[in-house]
Amino acid sequence: MKALILGGTTEATALASLLSGHPRIDAAVSLAGRTKQPVLPPLPTRIGGFGGVEGLAAHLVETGIGAVIDATHPFADQISANAAAACARVGVPLLVLTRKPWEPGAGDRWIGVPDMAAAAEALRPLGESVFLTIGRQEVAVFEAVPDKRYLIRAVDPPEPAPKLPDYRLILDRGPFTLEGECALLEEHRVEVIVSKNSGGMATEAKLEAARRRRIPLVMVERPPGNGGAEGHEAAWLL
Repeated sequence: MKALILGGTTEATALASLLSGHPRIDAAVSLAGRTKQPVLPPLPTRIGGFGGVEGLAAHLVETGIGAVIDATHPFADQISANAAAACARVGVPLLVLTRKPWEPGAGDRWIGVPDMAAAAEALRPLGESVFLTIGRQEVAVFEAVPDKRYLIRAVDPPEPAPKLPDYRLILDRGPFTLEGECALLEEHRVEVIVSKNSGGMATEAKLEAARRRRIPLVMVERPPGNGGAEGHEAAWLL
């Protein structure tokens, strides 16, 4: 059977490793191309979009794909919606491999919000030094709240650069250690963190670091799923 993995996450890479050389499943990976230097999986990989639902549906038919695994980022809602629509259109099964969302624990000071615009509004009564750990795609939203000092961490720089009077950019890729996260919060005197509820181990250390320092954390909740059967471990699909 031919399978297509919509990737870009550690879970997708783990699945690709399991399927590399598999005797019954001929798998390939598709990456959106938003990261300039992606970590390439050990399977044939295409980089770039399909051209919406129509393009993806045509690709599935032309290449004889028998199953699609959506292992994209939990906040990649557009490609997930396109995958669901394209698979339904051509009758290809869709499975979703996603991380378990994080849950607040004892001592956490979480402020749950539905989207990034609400996250920016939630900052107004909070501290002056803000740590944005949201990637680069939606940094411009925080231009609505310019009277803060922003520390922005992303794999690639935001394009265009944010129009914020006071910000510093750190280019880095997880996984991050608890020791490193605590040191970062101390060095920059962070008073509030903004994060997406991405789940997973790679960036989880910031949650414990915030808990130890009693720092409020504005948490953007996930968009709704696309209706496909969901699993949290790569082995679940085999």
